[in-house]
Amino acid sequence: MFDYLIVGAGFAGSVLAERLASQLNKKVVICDRRPHIGGNAYDRYDDHGLLIHQYGPHIFHTASKRIFDYLSGFTPWRAYQHRVLACVNGLLLPFPINITTVNRLYGLSLDPDTSAEFFAQRAEPIAQVRTSEDAVVSKVGRELYEVFFRNYTRKQWGLDPSELDAAVASRVPARTNYDDRYFTDDYQFMPRHGFTRMFENMLDHRNIKILLNADYREIASDVRYASMIYTGPIDEFFDLRFGKLPYRSLRFRHETHDVEQFQAGPVVNFPNEHDYTRVTEFKWLTGQTHAKTSIVYEYPCDDDDPYYPVPRPENAEIYRKYKALADVTPNVRFVGRLATYRYYNMDQVVGQALATFDQIAGKRAASEHDGPRAP
Repeated sequence: MFDYLIVGAGFAGSVLAERLASQLNKKVVICDRRPHIGGNAYDRYDDHGLLIHQYGPHIFHTASKRIFDYLSGFTPWRAYQHRVLACVNGLLLPFPINITTVNRLYGLSLDPDTSAEFFAQRAEPIAQVRTSEDAVVSKVGRELYEVFFRNYTRKQWGLDPSELDAAVASRVPARTNYDDRYFTDDYQFMPRHGFTRMFENMLDHRNIKILLNADYREIASDVRYASMIYTGPIDEFFDLRFGKLPYRSLRFRHETHDVEQFQAGPVVNFPNEHDYTRVTEFKWLTGQTHAKTSIVYEYPCDDDDPYYPVPRPENAEIYRKYKALADVTPNVRFVGRLATYRYYNMDQVVGQALATFDQIAGKRAASEHDGPRAP
């Protein structure tokens, strides 16, 4: 008899399994229909001994000391500040857009003062920013929007930026300084031995049983449990009752090259005619020393594993119907990007899982003072 069946062994499920097992002495069975733990953050050594991210680059960053300290209990870290280049007009330019980007693109000599004026002169006033197009054009103008954002977004999401919520483009704001880091969070690190090792340490507890290659629907009748934590797509849980929630997916083409370095930076974006959106070289991320190098091309698509909830008002309305059902489903908690239809970063999923544990632990603590439970 298990206290919890946790569906999905990614960040949300693994964090909750660890907390429930180690802090509340709960017996947990965690299952995943993939043959490994770690969800999309899963990494592995390929046939050449190179550490690669199977499902595209995952870079950890957070502004939360609590989240960083929690994960530090399961991995040592390697300091790493992520940088991205965009291939534009035959140039490799820093992205998000900063002073160096503009200077090299236009042959200018802007500084922090004059760059702010440069953007202000090109920005188009928009009374109410609703879409990703609005978010970019209102800050940097239409020309930079066309060069860096429009086609990339079309490839990534299968939609024009004018059809997407403003929050998508707001994730990568333009800068009026020389900061070429992709993220500006206080804590920017990579697990020294990889994400999978971190997950292995997290789930290494006597109260946790792991079932892989296992769909929860197939095992639920054979496993006795009191409560469920579900981290998969919420529409699948309810058998698509209100229709399928749209997700964007990715296909990957991994390659190994007989050179120590393939490209000029960790990730190169291609906001142009190529079918792929970006190329990642993993050795930049992992710090591994090796005579060969491994890269991956990313091709966005609709018909593969769900990765990104598509942020549009009509999709949010469908999700609200599923959430209303979830709120009245007894003994099931819905946690994570797919279960709550949110475009969360890894650290945000960890934070949501920790907050969910706090709720569980608080409810349990309160119930202990309410007298004995009814049989």
